[in-house]
Amino acid sequence: MKLLIVESPTKAKTITKYLDGAFEVRASVGHIRDLPTSNKNAIDIPAGFTPHYVIPEGKEHIVKELKALAQKASNVVLATDPDREGEAIAWHITQAIGLENPNSKTQIAKKKGSMKQTVQRVAFHEITPAAIKEALAHPRDIDMDLVRAQEARRVLDRLFGYDLSGLLWTKLRYGLSAGRVQSPALRILVERERDIRAFIPKIFFVIDATFATKTKKEIPFVCSIQPDNKHDADALVAASQQAQWHVATVEQTKSVRAPRPPFTTSTLQQSASSRLGYSPSITMRLAQKLYEAGRITYMRTDSTTLSTQALQDAQEIIIKKYGASYAQRRVYKTTSKNAQEAHEAIRPTHLGTASAGNTPQEKKLYELIWKKTIASQMADAQILKTTIAASTDNKDIPPFTATGVHITFDGWLKADPASRTEENELPPIAPHDPLTLTGITATQKQTEPPRRYSEAGLVKELEKRGIGRPSTYATIIKTIIDRGYVQKEQRSLLPTETGEVVDDFLETYFASYISDSFTADMENELDDIAAGKRAYAKTLADFYTPFKKEIASKKDIPKITNLGDAPTDIHCPVCNGPMIIKLARNGKFYSCAKFPACTGALTLEGKKLEGPKETGEPCPQCGEGKLVEREGKFGKFVSCNRYPKCKYIKKDAIIDGNNPNDTGVACPVCKKGTMIQRKGKFGVFYSCSQYPTCTHIIKSKPTGALCPLCGSLMMEGTKTIPERCSNKACPNHNPHKLNKK
Repeated sequence: MKLLIVESPTKAKTITKYLDGAFEVRASVGHIRDLPTSNKNAIDIPAGFTPHYVIPEGKEHIVKELKALAQKASNVVLATDPDREGEAIAWHITQAIGLENPNSKTQIAKKKGSMKQTVQRVAFHEITPAAIKEALAHPRDIDMDLVRAQEARRVLDRLFGYDLSGLLWTKLRYGLSAGRVQSPALRILVERERDIRAFIPKIFFVIDATFATKTKKEIPFVCSIQPDNKHDADALVAASQQAQWHVATVEQTKSVRAPRPPFTTSTLQQSASSRLGYSPSITMRLAQKLYEAGRITYMRTDSTTLSTQALQDAQEIIIKKYGASYAQRRVYKTTSKNAQEAHEAIRPTHLGTASAGNTPQEKKLYELIWKKTIASQMADAQILKTTIAASTDNKDIPPFTATGVHITFDGWLKADPASRTEENELPPIAPHDPLTLTGITATQKQTEPPRRYSEAGLVKELEKRGIGRPSTYATIIKTIIDRGYVQKEQRSLLPTETGEVVDDFLETYFASYISDSFTADMENELDDIAAGKRAYAKTLADFYTPFKKEIASKKDIPKITNLGDAPTDIHCPVCNGPMIIKLARNGKFYSCAKFPACTGALTLEGKKLEGPKETGEPCPQCGEGKLVEREGKFGKFVSCNRYPKCKYIKKDAIIDGNNPNDTGVACPVCKKGTMIQRKGKFGVFYSCSQYPTCTHIIKSKPTGALCPLCGSLMMEGTKTIPERCSNKACPNHNPHKLNKK
């Protein structure tokens, strides 16, 4: 019997179909060994930063099963993902199930000398019969340089995070954390927020005019200057109304728009965020499913290259679907200086399949990848840009200009119409033609502050600065959001008060360790380990020796309990004395300056804060604590008094006679319950209070109104669509489309 081991059950299922019973295929279900959750004895620093691995809870039965199968197998093939993490998982499998000396294709003696087996490593970048056959025909050793690089990253992040987080606990507040890549990402967001606050807007006036040609065709123009005060703007409008206008120049320039390369991990995350509204973590989860189902190539890659076969298939499809004039074979050079391994770009495994996926989300992502791949092998779009300048004999009046854009050949835009820019074709006109001013307005505007980063924007910025790697961007963003350091407002990432306080502390005392240069240089050193150019122990020692001294030197700084004085008009609600600003789990608040002698406290909005009140109930999760009613950022809730050791929060708790999550909107299905806000794996949703008797669920908060078309609950929408039907099958679920009809 031959045994082939992969990480994912889905991947195992797909591969099994292609092997015709030649192998027994099993999954390790992700990592099979890891560092212990406790940092005690996790890393033996004197022994050269040797990690102590344990089998995670719940994985024991998987190890036992793989071990039993390996003992029966004549050949064990490790087919984990083709990157550093996959290489490390393959090595950990050999260690966990007792395959000694894994870094060799030579035979390994089994226990009791009964028979011998061969351990081999294979890697493929797409799950197709041809790719698997090719990989099995060319097995190799486990690459210990890649394993060491991944191990160095894991150990480095543990040492950095645990030591620095421990200091945050003692100097700021219990439960705070820092990370080698998460903290620089947070710093980028906080720096942008400071720029926004420091921004001073400047007033300017945009002067728009409409001119009619001699054939009565109207053309919108805009003044070439923007006055910075109303007096000058009004004077310019008045002078323009009195002047005689004509066409000064007509310039036409031809340009081309070349397609962008096929997707890398980073550009896929950016496009999926801006085009589909997917977060990086959702994008990577969907891409993982498509890869494991054999639909796309491996989704963690810095490469923009396509295989020779893919290039040939793309040309055939383009010629057949769009015509020979649209086809243009292109070879893109990978620009990332730190590109990991020789991966291909992300592309469909079968370009002839334009749509694939098991869910609507998967299908949308697949189609985005398909369009990008096909468009990257198509001809340039050809564009004609026309600029008309209107002027008058009055030299004090600046010229007005009109710009028109016309796509003369759509090229790759044919496959990717979402990338088209809006066309504005101008009517035929010649220099010296008379123009008649039919309307002119001066609109006051002001300069805008820098925009907050979106998830796509932060991914782009992290890649630009060399912070992290594309495969880690999704985790970085998810971590700083989950830790409460950043929150999403619409599509923007906004640092919370807690996030800003943590960043201020780190910038004050550890600026060099959260700088771009330190983080990028460390990534380069990890790349050098992967390439066999740098030693594991020396790299970690070079970092940890000065870092440990830096941590030790901050042990004596006073605990930061006072973040500054409260405004003078804010007084303690208990003793009427002055107040100071402190940091709590949910952000800043006002505390009496006499604390603990006086326990008066206010929110920053001026609402009185009360201490936890016992409900008289024991905690059902830990059995040791008692349930208490607390005041949080979003209102009152009931939780265990042993937090953060126990993080139990009671769902649908009755507080002051009411459930704070109850919308009060009657369930239209059972007619008995009301719709309650709940939180699940994919975020907030609203369901009937009679669950599980009634399983009615809607995605967004109900407005209380019923749909005039189907009678379902209406729910909150977006700024452009404030209210929509909760029934996806109802036309009123997309009222903007209904109005067009």
